[in-house]
Amino acid sequence: MDQIQHTYVKVNGLNIHLAETGSSSSDKVVIFLHGFPEIWYSWRHQLIAAGKAGYRAIALDFRGYGLSDAPPEPEKATFKDTISDLLAILDALIIPKVFLVAKDWGSRTAYDFTLLYPERVSGIITFGAPFVPPGPAQWVMKLPEGVYVSRWQESGRAEAEFARFDAKTIVRNVYILFSRSEIPMATAVDQEIMDLVEPSTPLPAWFSEQDLQVYGDLYEKSGFRTALKVPYRSLGEVYDLPDRKIETPTLLIVGEKDFSLKFLGMEEIIRSGKAKTFVPNLEISYISEGSHFTQEQFPDKVNELVLDFLSKHD
Repeated sequence: MDQIQHTYVKVNGLNIHLAETGSSSSDKVVIFLHGFPEIWYSWRHQLIAAGKAGYRAIALDFRGYGLSDAPPEPEKATFKDTISDLLAILDALIIPKVFLVAKDWGSRTAYDFTLLYPERVSGIITFGAPFVPPGPAQWVMKLPEGVYVSRWQESGRAEAEFARFDAKTIVRNVYILFSRSEIPMATAVDQEIMDLVEPSTPLPAWFSEQDLQVYGDLYEKSGFRTALKVPYRSLGEVYDLPDRKIETPTLLIVGEKDFSLKFLGMEEIIRSGKAKTFVPNLEISYISEGSHFTQEQFPDKVNELVLDFLSKHD
């Protein structure tokens, strides 16, 4: 990891942490956007591969995550803030155009940023999350009460649940749950999501105790207040976007064992080709045993897909 340099950029009044590899003078730039419970470190394999391939590769910690400052009032954080921060980072670093690589809720930031600033984006790569036209998150309203999304949207409930554990244990449990092919769901009203994992359950084979320690230390610093607001308590956020179609070249990488495919309509949108209605220049690559964390689980395969897409469109 010695080749990864760590810096901060002040944007919108906050210090945002950046992990960077490659040449800072390269005009070929890739920015990686994480999901939950991730931070910059989840892109460690892709950062190094992209840097070696001649790209300036940057992974940020979103505001309130990892080493970045939290907003003064985390409960008021929004998806729109992440778009504003991304634009300010590009301007501060004098980067006219980038490739965006994103997963989980970071994909929404990548897609919406591209709709607002298409001239700033050379291409998009997302993991598991296809683009659908902006609007109220209807699928969230139809989730059973016990699904983790529903539980963590409930003000105070996740805070009380997380308070029972240290940050390392919370990340451990979420990584174990999210690595499975079934949506994490409590089966009783008084059962909490953290209780779905036994203390003796091993970590996924591709996720080491050292990896877990890195995450634990970073979330110990940031806490989970902003992470609960964005994404979980902001999924219904709606704001004006100029278009409902993305013309930018896009690659969607799908882990076929990713539990998120089982959310209402998700797999059907991808496999039926409906996703291309909204993203005409969409390519889809499947990784048969890929989980929700495909970029960490199969780094060599993912790096190959990412670098091939970048080389075709840079």
